[in-house]
Amino acid sequence: MPEPEPKEPGSLAPDEAVTPAGGGASSLATSDAETLEGGPIPGGTASGKARSLWSDAWHDLRRNPVFVVSALIILFLVLIALWPGLIASGNPLACDLAKAQEGSQPGHPFGFDTQGCDVYTRTVHGARASITVGICATAGAALLGSVLGGLAGFFGGWWDALLSRVADIFFGIPIILGGLVFLSVVTGGSLWPVVGFIVLLGWPQISRIARGSVVTARQHDYVQAARALGAGNTRLLLRHIAPNAVAPVIVVATIALGTYIALEATLSFLGVGLKPPTVSWGIDISNASTQIRNAPHMLLWPAGALSITVLAFIMLGDAVRDALDPKLR
Repeated sequence: MPEPEPKEPGSLAPDEAVTPAGGGASSLATSDAETLEGGPIPGGTASGKARSLWSDAWHDLRRNPVFVVSALIILFLVLIALWPGLIASGNPLACDLAKAQEGSQPGHPFGFDTQGCDVYTRTVHGARASITVGICATAGAALLGSVLGGLAGFFGGWWDALLSRVADIFFGIPIILGGLVFLSVVTGGSLWPVVGFIVLLGWPQISRIARGSVVTARQHDYVQAARALGAGNTRLLLRHIAPNAVAPVIVVATIALGTYIALEATLSFLGVGLKPPTVSWGIDISNASTQIRNAPHMLLWPAGALSITVLAFIMLGDAVRDALDPKLR
């Protein structure tokens, strides 16, 4: 019988050839690409798919203790702003002059103010006004600034130049002095004049951030490709540019929210913001400032609640910025 032909070194028989479906080098390369020491691809999911910017940011935020602590504090503040009766069943406007400036007592852990009102109840109910002003002012400034800044960055030309000059005018107005003048003319002492003033002076900052983000996103290849395929301006803005330019706006708006809450308290302290019977931390701090030596507890609790709220929103904004900024990864 004839002897079988010897195989050349490194050759394979036809039935031993490597096929993509049967494993071999191709399968090994795929396996190595999908795993790293037995785990998924870095920056990807368990199935090997790469995460988007938002899912990747959420993945980082959940593991950031600063974000977790600040988010829990803000969630608690929002809950008591919506339902203050959960932890303070009393009436913040019910006062007893016989107990004016008295300290802590059973059932009244924070003591009483100059009118004999329960400081604990007023501190809890004061969260509603501050949180409402902060959220509404931030939403209004972010919406107005994003629309104007986005349109200026996308179209450019005279619209961009006009918006820049208008924003410069608003940047030149001192915010406290502007509040004293504006709110002195607009009487009433309710929430909405304060919100309107903050939106009026807050939108230029966000508009510049939005403009810069849109200008950067407009130059990317995927936008040029979409335009070459016939996409109109509306589709380019809403489908391709806005989702990739909104991250810096969210970061700035989150940090600004805490600043706006402090601004409302400052204006109320000066007597031009919220006014009684509205319950506000700024009003309570103003009433307690003249009695700080005789009854420091009147100032300690509303000022502490205000400081914790502002700090929580600033910490949240810092955590969101770190998660959404690719340069910090």
